[in-house]
Amino acid sequence: MSLGSSLGRSLRRCVAAAGIGAETLGSLDTNPVPADWRHVTKVDPETAKLLPVAYPLYLRHTDAVSVGGSSAVTAENTEETFRLLARAPVPAFHEPSEARHVTERTRELAAFLALPEVLNGETEALVGTLGEGLAYIRDEMVPALLREKLPGPLYRLVGDPLVDFATSWLLAEAVFEAYIVQNPASAAARRSGVDESDVLSPAVARERAMVADRHLDSEVVYVEYSGTYGGDEAADVLRAVADSVNGARVWYGGGIDDREKTVEMLAAGADTVVVGDCFHDVADEEVAVCARAVEALGVAPSADEIRSWFDAEVDPAETAAARYLRTTPGVDDPVAAAERALLAALALCFGALPAAVGEEGEPAAKRADRLLSAVDPGAVTRLAAALTDGDGDGSGNADAALGDYCGRVAAALSDTDPEPQRVRHLSLSKLSVSR
Repeated sequence: MSLGSSLGRSLRRCVAAAGIGAETLGSLDTNPVPADWRHVTKVDPETAKLLPVAYPLYLRHTDAVSVGGSSAVTAENTEETFRLLARAPVPAFHEPSEARHVTERTRELAAFLALPEVLNGETEALVGTLGEGLAYIRDEMVPALLREKLPGPLYRLVGDPLVDFATSWLLAEAVFEAYIVQNPASAAARRSGVDESDVLSPAVARERAMVADRHLDSEVVYVEYSGTYGGDEAADVLRAVADSVNGARVWYGGGIDDREKTVEMLAAGADTVVVGDCFHDVADEEVAVCARAVEALGVAPSADEIRSWFDAEVDPAETAAARYLRTTPGVDDPVAAAERALLAALALCFGALPAAVGEEGEPAAKRADRLLSAVDPGAVTRLAAALTDGDGDGSGNADAALGDYCGRVAAALSDTDPEPQRVRHLSLSKLSVSR
């Protein structure tokens, strides 16, 4: 070994030792995943999985959004989802199921890239998929980006070293999620080759978590029951895992659809619970509620008529909106919050509909603003605050943000959609109204 190699190796060891000492002996937290996240909402970019039109009002109660899915996901609908979530009041990060879903645009809009690795699946699920993704990034994605940015002669001169550097930098900046997949009937289990024999006991889960935390340097250990609630079994696994890790965050996902389940998993040792399907259920509910209201009231009712219809026809306590909001630890009154969000969706719908069906009169943004204020006095303030908190331009102009958003809602309801990538993923884009 040359002197230079020996010195380089020694330096790396010193840096690693300093980092380990800071994490284990001191109080330095070097994990880029925030320690205070308690609730993450998973959004599937699949076109059939919609976002509620009032999504800023819902997402202001979560800590972050994870964007990723396994079926019918493309680079295009992933970019579309991130563009829409640029209006969300919380950070959105990317958890791709395929490397080709990662684009220059998603990298710009995502808070970070989260790469999954399955601890109890086939070898393919741990290193094979990552290797395939790394090859795509190294051989295709990064060279294409550099060719676009650099003049031809300069790329030919420095392209290869820059490709290697950029690939390594991308991986160094990524967050790794070490999954323990515990529901063999789930799609996640099928993708990763997990069957009944691979379900881990608390003791074995603890061992795998220690490997992920101390050897693989995974920032997250994710106990995943995927679509079903793990209950006491999951609580035992979480206690064992939480007791074994030092720097990694412990996440739980699967079947969270009420406050009690959230509290139970957090109490068992999860730092964060992840909620998915029940958020998309809210979007489907919005379409159904707005369709019923339009059928009953026409396209241009007054605020009093909207409120009277809602009070007579909708029980907020029994809605998907309330179910989702019950999963969020920070909402004191989920039913009241659900009522406000559903009324906001109706106001946005009826504010935009006249313009969408070709009726002359008040501009859509102005009408929506007036209806929001009338059906719920605090609605404009809440929605504008949520929109500007998530606004990437830093302008802080609440009126402009709300007007712009109302315009996008009108576009979602209209046949003449100027920016489909920003609005077709909204629930009301699926509302069928006679033109």
